Amino acid sequence: MSNVGADRRIDNDWWPGAIPLNVDFGDGFYCESAQIFRHLKTKAPHAVRIGNHVSCYAGCSFAIGPAGSAVIGDFTLLNGALIMAEARIEIGSHCLISWNVGIADSDFHPLAPVQRLIDAKALAPYYANRPPRPKLETAPVIIHDNVWIGMSAVILKGVSIGENSVVAAGAVVTRNVPPNCVVAGNPAQLVKKL
Repeated sequence: MSNVGADRRIDNDWWPGAIPLNVDFGDGFYCESAQIFRHLKTKAPHAVRIGNHVSCYAGCSFAIGPAGSAVIGDFTLLNGALIMAEARIEIGSHCLISWNVGIADSDFHPLAPVQRLIDAKALAPYYANRPPRPKLETAPVIIHDNVWIGMSAVILKGVSIGENSVVAAGAVVTRNVPPNCVVAGNPAQLVKKL
């Protein structure tokens, strides 16, 4: 049972579009609005794989680049999370991800000032001599099973969060988090073992 019909449209959705064909989802998938996939830029098959009994509420957004992909495990709840994948983001099963959480596997712009000047021109839609964008660094993000990420936390590229861990509200996670612990702050630090 799901609120997604055979035509990949959602019951009573205010968004006119359907869930894209390259989004796979399992039994019991709940999606509040297909608009959460409006920034899916990849055309690759199976770009987003969503497990069984996953809940995605309208505040979520899957911003998946042309070479990006995302995997969401069973019984995970996404309530307003922003998933930004230029390469790969994996979220395990039984995870709780709260409002305004940002998960990114890239910086999305170069760090070097000269490269940022080029990037600004490359992103200007009506600039006549648009250069190609500079190469951007990516590193996969892996969130293991049974992780709780609190409101407005930010998970940055290359981070792995161990199973059963908690990321406190507002934390900025810049390095790996071990299993069975609580991290908080900016940058996130270990505050408690579970």
